Order: sequence, then structure tokens, then C-alpha cells
Amino acid sequence: MWKTTQERIPSGCAVAGIFSRNGTRINGSTIIQSITVMHDRSNGLGGGFAGYGIYPEYKEYYAFHLFYDGLHAKHECEQFLEQHFDIINLSKIPTSRHPHIHDEPLIWRYFLAPLPVKLTASQLEEQEYTARCVQKINTHIDGAYVFSCGKNMGVFKGVGYPEDIGRFFRLDEYSGYCWTAHGRYPTNTPGWWGGAHPFALLDCSVVHNGEISSYDANRRHIEMFGYTCNLLTDTEVITYMLDYLHRKQKLSWEETASVIAAPFWKTIEQMPPEMQKQSVFLRQMYQELLITGPFSILVGFTGGIMALNDRLKLRSLVAAEKGDTVFFASEENAIAVIESAPDRVWSPKGGEPIIITLQNGIKE
Repeated sequence: MWKTTQERIPSGCAVAGIFSRNGTRINGSTIIQSITVMHDRSNGLGGGFAGYGIYPEYKEYYAFHLFYDGLHAKHECEQFLEQHFDIINLSKIPTSRHPHIHDEPLIWRYFLAPLPVKLTASQLEEQEYTARCVQKINTHIDGAYVFSCGKNMGVFKGVGYPEDIGRFFRLDEYSGYCWTAHGRYPTNTPGWWGGAHPFALLDCSVVHNGEISSYDANRRHIEMFGYTCNLLTDTEVITYMLDYLHRKQKLSWEETASVIAAPFWKTIEQMPPEMQKQSVFLRQMYQELLITGPFSILVGFTGGIMALNDRLKLRSLVAAEKGDTVFFASEENAIAVIESAPDRVWSPKGGEPIIITLQNGIKE
């Protein structure tokens, strides 16, 4: 049975996730209930959520969520969008006033399709075209920030405790087959709307508890491949690393995990020959993308979720399952409050990913 505590949690931050293998859509209020239990792991400087399968009526289009500092930034950004995309629908993202949420930016949503002429002229694949447009907005349009840009998914985040952010964005009006959540306890960076988790690029989103000591090396390396780290946070860098390894380098999620949380050399030496050969190749080929330092992350992507600890398991992560539903959280309490009788509860091993996908592929 779970209980609350008034003691400060030294490992900081909270992550939580829910995934339905059979594609059953889960109401957003459930993930709010889960992350609320870990209130004391954050300090009100950041909270957020990512939901997958939440826009079935617009599933063929990219859903851009944007923060604007003002109307001038909005006007400039919309001019850029009109030049590069067909805007299918645009509107303010529905929110409700909340006594603990202040100084929110303008928050808008756009459903987009790349303009065929522009896409053809770019000689880029559709996702790369879209990702580059996002980078241009975030780098060159002052006061505009794209914080979500995948298909049939969306990120909702801001400054506040996660349960307050969830209610501010009215997540009980959304349902999806996958949800992740984050409660932030920043140590080196300020709390602001864009700096809250999840961080996302295209359909990949990341919530992260920890602090990576390899940040500078990882950032310098990933920026060689066209990424611009605008926010100077380790979670942003992790997101770009995952995008590079999985989307651009075509590594599986298992292989991607074996890069960022690579087995120790002594562990590799004890592997069967074929597995050893692959592990050596990945370590040597992508050595600059190894993450060092404590972390636990939940990675959402279209049709799946990945949970991963650092190799020494220096940050807590608990998993559970009940039937076709899988749960993840920094504390078992956060699972117990939404599923009191799970079939199985376990702690993932350090450096070993848990990857869950939809049983019959992507749901319509």
C-alpha cells in the first residue's frame, strides 16, 4: 500500500507512463492521477504530458503545438507555416484557468501537411523536411517555439506541478493508447514553459529523471548532424540523439538503447560471439552518444514506448502490468493508485530497455 511523505526526495523529478498493448484508448485523467501521487518529487517549476492516439480524426497530419511570446511572433510563424505547409486546421489549444498556473504564453495548435511543391523541391523525405522546418522556427523566429510536432500525438507542458498542468490543458478531454508524464525538479536550469518535459521531435517524446554528465560531449557531437540545441538542457539532447539513431541511422529501439546505455566492456566480453560483435560495433561506431550519469527515461513513439535506466540504475524506475496494460513510474505508489492489483510488478535492470508495442501494429 502506498503512502505519502513530507521528506524531500533526493533523486528528484518524477516520470510515469501507461501503455495499452491492444490499443484501448485511456483517458488523460488516469495519467494525471498517477503523477499526482509523486507531487513531492517536483517543485512546481515544470510538468507535462505526452499522449499518443489522441488525434484520430487528424491522424494523417502533423500536429504542431506552439508557444508564442506575443502576436508578432505568432504572425511571423504563421507566415512561415503557410509558405511550407498546407494548414488543415488551426486553433488555440483549449485550456482552463487554474489558480496555480500563471504567465502562460499564447498556446496554439496547427494540423499540417507539407506543401507538395516545397517538399519535392527540398529533395528531402517528409519527416526530415518537417523536422528541419521545426528547427528553423525554434532557432530563427524569436518568441515562437514548437514543442510538439508528431502525427496523432501531442505534448502538453508548462510551468507548474504536473497535476495542475494536466488540468490546465483539460487532459480529461483526450484519450490515447499511450501516455507519459513528468514532474520537474530542475537543478541547473530555470523553470520556463519550453523547458518543461516532455521534449519531442516528430513522434518521439522523452521524459527524463536524472542529470547526464556527458551533456557537453553529446551536444557537440549531435550538433554535427544538423541539430541545434536551443534550450541547453540534457533532455533536449537525449531527444535529438534518439531521433538521430532511430530515424536517421535506422537502428532498432533495442540497438538505440545499446548505444546510449551501452554495456560495460566487461559485460560485452561475456556475451555470445555474435552478440559481442554487434555490441562492440555499436560502442565503437557511436561512442560519442553514450550517456553517462544517472538517468531513467520513458520514450514515447508511434505504436510503442521504451523505458530505460542508466547502466548502474542510479535513478528509480518501476514497471507493472495488468492484462494488456503496462505501467511505469518512478515509484510503485504511482502505479498502485491507478491499478491496485497488477499481475506483475518489477524493477527494470540497469541498461536493459523495456520496449512495449501495440499488438497488431498502429491503430486507426
